[in-house]
Amino acid sequence: MVIMTRRAALAAGIVSVVGAATFAQPVAASATESARKVRLSLPAPTGKAEVGTTELHLVDRSRRDPWVSSKPYRELMVSVRYPARASRGYPAVPQMPGRAAKHFDTVVSEGDDPLVPAGRVDWAATRTHSHAGAPVDRRGSRYPVVLYSPGHRTPRALGTLLAEDLASRGYVVVSIDHTYDPSEVEFPGGRVEVHAQPQETQENIGALLAKEVATRSDDARFVLDEITRLNRGHNPDAGHRPLPHGLHGAIDLSRIGMFGHSLGGAASAQTMHDDRRVNAGINMDGGMLFNGTPIGPVFKNGLSRPFMLMNSDPFDHNAPELQPFWENLRGWRRNVQLKGSAHNSYTDLVAQVPQLFEAGLMSREGVIQTIGTDDPSRAARALDAERAVIGSFFDLQLRHRNNHLLDGPTPRFPDLSFVP
Repeated sequence: MVIMTRRAALAAGIVSVVGAATFAQPVAASATESARKVRLSLPAPTGKAEVGTTELHLVDRSRRDPWVSSKPYRELMVSVRYPARASRGYPAVPQMPGRAAKHFDTVVSEGDDPLVPAGRVDWAATRTHSHAGAPVDRRGSRYPVVLYSPGHRTPRALGTLLAEDLASRGYVVVSIDHTYDPSEVEFPGGRVEVHAQPQETQENIGALLAKEVATRSDDARFVLDEITRLNRGHNPDAGHRPLPHGLHGAIDLSRIGMFGHSLGGAASAQTMHDDRRVNAGINMDGGMLFNGTPIGPVFKNGLSRPFMLMNSDPFDHNAPELQPFWENLRGWRRNVQLKGSAHNSYTDLVAQVPQLFEAGLMSREGVIQTIGTDDPSRAARALDAERAVIGSFFDLQLRHRNNHLLDGPTPRFPDLSFVP
């Protein structure tokens, strides 16, 4: 999608992993290197709890799919992560299922400026720290629930690190793939649905993003309805696949949050505007205006409930793409920024791009453009700060636990700044 400058795309919240304009040409690989596939890893979550997970295939028969007119219903895939009582004997799930990973490899290796060369990374081999079907830890009180919405054209899989970390801190985290927006979504049985939205142009981009944000808000509200049914003892999975032991009744639906990256962050704000059930939200580096067109009424109407902006350097609430929204936030608010970061610092790429560089699959320039730094230790610090800030925000707003991390600058995270 090479239709705008990186700054304009960032402001609109649509820079994505599959947007070729965000990446520099990777280093050419030798024939020997091409014969081997690189396997990437993910750092462990920082909370005390082990993490369990399950997938849900959800079908909303009350509305037609907004992107594929031949489908008389809307279907979604979501991942539910939660604190587990024990993980032994329950396999760690992959970051991406096999067929989705195969398609993802073709997407990130195509175009004039691919992320990596085709066939050099085994995307399906990356294991998470989430254990399929592990029993829910029910020894304490019920858990707050937090929804996660990924960036434009980006699969929910690339929000694994932040979702796992929140689950390890005592949250039920529901990550949503907004079908036909991500590069691909794999459904039970191996069916893969790929990106199917209209091609973005300068003329249609504002209306297209507004439709996408409205669709994501509808998706999130439907997911909350289905999670409510699940909590009451129903199985909302379209195939009625077994649910983890203890998941029924484990969720406290009076404490609901939502966060997202890029356009998913803007969608988090719009969902809060549309659904009073969502108590608090975070927008991670997503703009809310393009070519003078707001991507949802929340841009002007604002919110009265707690909301936080997390931005890369140098984007903040003073930008015209965010300023009216910021001025209309009437509740608790913060704008934090990670110095030396870039747009995709708020995805799993902050941990995986340094590994791609070490393997010779990305240029130094490409690394810096993607995550803001070629220093692996600084990238690790960025992830540490993100996980701490997100955990502190939801602890404060949903649990009324204040560790004062959000009060102001701290030597613990020297790259974290607070925008006045």
